[in-house]
Amino acid sequence: MSDADAPTPPATASFRFYEELNDFLAPQHRRHEFQACCARAATVKHMIEALGVPHTEVELVLVNGESSTFDRLLRDGDRVSVYPRFETFDITPLLRVREHPLRETRFIADAHLGGLAHLLRLTGFDTLYDNHYADEEIELIAGREHRIVLTRDRELLKRRTITHGCFVHALKPALQIAEIFERLDLARSARPFTLCLECNTPLRAIDKAAIEDRLPEGVRERHQRFSTCDGCQRIFWEGSHWQRMRRLVETLLAQPD
Repeated sequence: MSDADAPTPPATASFRFYEELNDFLAPQHRRHEFQACCARAATVKHMIEALGVPHTEVELVLVNGESSTFDRLLRDGDRVSVYPRFETFDITPLLRVREHPLRETRFIADAHLGGLAHLLRLTGFDTLYDNHYADEEIELIAGREHRIVLTRDRELLKRRTITHGCFVHALKPALQIAEIFERLDLARSARPFTLCLECNTPLRAIDKAAIEDRLPEGVRERHQRFSTCDGCQRIFWEGSHWQRMRRLVETLLAQPD
């Protein structure tokens, strides 16, 4: 066998991940440059995900100082810098690895994020949730309906056809929605109290006289304004639970000084 016919040896490349992307890495790789042996014909995307980072978390990749696509083949000696979403400076002249933001902000949440799904609906964001969704179904729905996948399962976000997704770091729903609001800058497009918390259907105002016989006596005496959902037929009014939700919404919508 001639030298020309010999298999190409695997490449060794240097990697540096920035900011919150380090949370996905093995501890020994965090916040500094390290070398990794790449599989033969490995692409940028393959190696980023092999090291533990879902591609949906990445905004920009530089290879040897030049912006790169996910499908670039890595060569021996390449230096790869991987960045999350930028908050403080403009990278318009560079090549983002993800497509442009979706025209409509709509979500699908996995089985572990029911509380977050309810809070997103509370703030007016169309959010699908079913604790029986399999990963394959989430992937299919996200692609068909152009939805952002919300999950704490990094392997789900590595699926090839999922182009928009967020790994949710926080554990409690109130902290999760604050995280998503900040990351995706949702405050300006929120429409609180416009969707049913249970079935994600738009709410509409309804006259008290039309539902009076369905109201608890105390509610009938104290409240005049009501809304209903045509999906599950629930009735909503501005009681003590609504007041607590209103305070949460006001916190989420408050703009920093």
